[in-house]
Amino acid sequence: MRKVLGVPALLLAQSLSLHAADLDTVEQRAQPCLPCHGKEGRAGPDGYYPRIAGKPAKYLLNQLVNFRDGRRFFPTMNYLTERQPDAYLAELAEYFSSQQLPYDFVSAANMPESVLARGRTLAKEGDRATDLPACSACHGDNLLGALPAVPGLLGVSRSYLDAQLAAWRTELRRAKAPDCMAIIAKRMTPADIEAVTAWLATQQVPQDAGPQASVPSPQPMECGSIS
Repeated sequence: MRKVLGVPALLLAQSLSLHAADLDTVEQRAQPCLPCHGKEGRAGPDGYYPRIAGKPAKYLLNQLVNFRDGRRFFPTMNYLTERQPDAYLAELAEYFSSQQLPYDFVSAANMPESVLARGRTLAKEGDRATDLPACSACHGDNLLGALPAVPGLLGVSRSYLDAQLAAWRTELRRAKAPDCMAIIAKRMTPADIEAVTAWLATQQVPQDAGPQASVPSPQPMECGSIS
């Protein structure tokens, strides 16, 4: 049965077929990523497609493999990765990870201070009463990720953060077991999700900052997706 593609996937497929003979460098192979993820992987203009520039290479590779193997669902990404070997995806991951680019300025949130305060608490301290670890316990003290495979949470739009937490809660997004983010997302109330994504999305990113070398042990949860 012939696969029916959405408009973004069709445009990217046409781009690939038109230039297949010239795809002999990683920069050229990365071109189909840019219509959605923005120039050099800085993020899409609509705020939904996330920044991939500067993310840990193993994290990017894990997500590409998850799209290819059906643990994450987005038609364009599933289509573009479905026949790609690990080595090809790893090359793309390394390329975008190496793009060290400034972050855009973030505007202030139009949210009550009490909501933002709750978001900061969840991000930096967690909540023992509901068994929620701090985001920073795994995503780094500066919340810009940790090597080798934990992504940053700053410099990402609130709509994207909301969508990913919803995907984990409904199992539309999965990772290799143990899937710690699915566990955490299902423990969070809608109010907590609103608070933490609002706070994260309004934090300025220092221009010289990046993922920390590693997350100190012991980590609050074991996560199969970063093994």
